[in-house]
Amino acid sequence: MASAKLTFEHISKTYTGARSLAETAAVLDVSLSIAMGRFVVLFGPSGCGKSTLLNLAAGFIKPTAGRILVDGIPITGPGADRGVVFQEYALFPWYTVLENVLLGPRAKGLPAAQQLEIAERFLTMVGLGNHRHKYPKELSGGMRQRAAIARTLANEPPIILMDEPFGALDPQTREGLQDQLLEIWAATRVTIIFVTHSLNEAAVMADEIAILAAHPGRLVDVVECSLPRPRRHASEEVIALERELHQRQYMAERAHAPP
Repeated sequence: MASAKLTFEHISKTYTGARSLAETAAVLDVSLSIAMGRFVVLFGPSGCGKSTLLNLAAGFIKPTAGRILVDGIPITGPGADRGVVFQEYALFPWYTVLENVLLGPRAKGLPAAQQLEIAERFLTMVGLGNHRHKYPKELSGGMRQRAAIARTLANEPPIILMDEPFGALDPQTREGLQDQLLEIWAATRVTIIFVTHSLNEAAVMADEIAILAAHPGRLVDVVECSLPRPRRHASEEVIALERELHQRQYMAERAHAPP
């Protein structure tokens, strides 16, 4: 197996309640290694720590115990080596699509011509080349999310963390963006960690699926997905994998249930 790009080492995260001193474990003793260029899905029910793990990997919050490493170097905070795409589009409404995507290249201090080339390349990649001068309010939800993905890609991070980026979209738009994201991933081979609670989304997208259980959030299984790509959303193979994932999640949760 390829060397790990992102590593969670015995990660725990606890929170203290606002009205009491009682601590709640959002994530408990999670260890997971993710190889370079892999598409890894964090899957599980609400409250299992998926988003907490993503925020820890982004450096937005710090673990209570354990450490997270990128290329063997511990994370101490946010960094340009990790891009984040949220469920909310997080675009600046006073900037056009092009101006939003230009933010990263400008922050790097690149020459203006290179900034524009990078932004145009990724806008074309996500199919928004003809909408570059529109403002976010003029775009559909799916187009806004594509703009957010292009903005992240324009920073050219080796790791992209995605927190249910298609969760607020209608099923047809969601499937279309899943397919487009997989095309982008195949072209760029960035390492993607993708949060979802959708069995179908996990089965269609992932190289590996890390199954998490709730109360407290903990890793209970890791499933390798060997189905050939591209995968059709309603194919027999994908439906069979969904059933397997459901069964493995159920059995793993029972086996790892706290006493």
